[in-house]
Amino acid sequence: MRRKKSPKIGFVSLGCPKALVDSERILTQLRAEGYAISPSYEGADLVVVNTCGFIDAAVQESLDAIGEALQQNGRVIVTGCLGAKGDIVARTHPSVLAVTGPHALEAVMGAVHAQLPRPHDPFSDLVPAQGIKLTPRHYAYLKISEGCNHHCSFCIIPSMRGPLVSRPAGEVMREAERLVEAGVKELLVISQDTSAYGVDLRYRTDFWGGWPIRTRMRELVAALGELGRAGEGVWVRLHYVYPYPHVDDVIPLMAQGRILPYLDVPFQHANRRILRLMKRPASGEDNLERIRAWRAVCPEITIRSTFIAGFPGETGAEFAELLEFLEEAELDRVGCFAYSPVEGAGANALPDPVPAALREERRARLMQAQEKISARRLRRRVGKTLRVLVDAVTPEGAVARSAADAPEIDGVVHIEDGQHLKPGEFARVKVARSDAHDLWARCAKSGARNRAKEVQAE
Repeated sequence: MRRKKSPKIGFVSLGCPKALVDSERILTQLRAEGYAISPSYEGADLVVVNTCGFIDAAVQESLDAIGEALQQNGRVIVTGCLGAKGDIVARTHPSVLAVTGPHALEAVMGAVHAQLPRPHDPFSDLVPAQGIKLTPRHYAYLKISEGCNHHCSFCIIPSMRGPLVSRPAGEVMREAERLVEAGVKELLVISQDTSAYGVDLRYRTDFWGGWPIRTRMRELVAALGELGRAGEGVWVRLHYVYPYPHVDDVIPLMAQGRILPYLDVPFQHANRRILRLMKRPASGEDNLERIRAWRAVCPEITIRSTFIAGFPGETGAEFAELLEFLEEAELDRVGCFAYSPVEGAGANALPDPVPAALREERRARLMQAQEKISARRLRRRVGKTLRVLVDAVTPEGAVARSAADAPEIDGVVHIEDGQHLKPGEFARVKVARSDAHDLWARCAKSGARNRAKEVQAE
């Protein structure tokens, strides 16, 4: 008896790494239930679009993607953050089949089942233990919690994704183990607020491998670091770390080489009044002291941050204070957004909004200032030998990343004689030159394929 063809689902994933993990979970469930994944609109029985709704540009991109899917296929289910923003999807595209909010696996599967009944004979063994991933095989995002307890005045994420919900530490560790066993060489720890991990569970004790482990950031990070050792050098990278004082506790783990000396901390501004209007903690002075303390413990630490230029009420003097903070802090990687009046954000009601052209001008000035700082810091790496993870190989050489480089948002290391390398392998390279964003290097004479007990930088 011939088996019926499996229904095919097309998938479009937009937004941040947290949304990407949501997409991976939906795709994993679809494959576990026997649905096939179509690489094109034309070959799909319906299309799922996972949207972003954080800023106006992301909303428009999501609406455009929904429109394209409707035009090319006609049968579309919408999920993600845009689905939580009232009826904007239904008003713009009334012909969509269903709309759900973010991290709504059951609702999405229910909508799929309503349109394409679940195949009667799914082959769950066809789904790998680590699930379906949208990243390259050698790195993966590890989401440790959902939602956020903060109410920053410029942000609407809590209203879309809800309050903080931490995953038990044992559950996170078991997923991390499966990823490493599947060949992942880099775990990128993500959430809305990584440093608040476990607060909602009152740091409850869980179990992993028969041993107790508290659901708290420091304990989780330390356990992930042990995976790194057992996995022959697996990298553990921390993202979205709110600048709480207890973040200091993880810096010694970086100095000991147990996790990457890399911290993604969204400071957002430096002026105390603006931070108060943003409903953010600390001040530029407090953060400068914290940065100095981190570097004293772990001199090789890479610090990435993001800032908002042109926040409502920001004066020229307050923006100048932000530029001064950048010069003093000498951050390694920086992103900056011109303030966007996101619908539903409390900051929109603040007096003295900064004109759009001036917001954009300040953003450009900040990035221009940071480019000089970045170039200066990268020049210090010239002549050093680094351990890198290869992302791609071309006839011109290889493209890799060092401990200082997160995928897609930071710079890269161009290995000019790396044609013999393979994606997903570690290599040792000597840096020959740099610019404001990237490094250029050649394979170290001691052997580009040497994986044994290497440090992040020599």
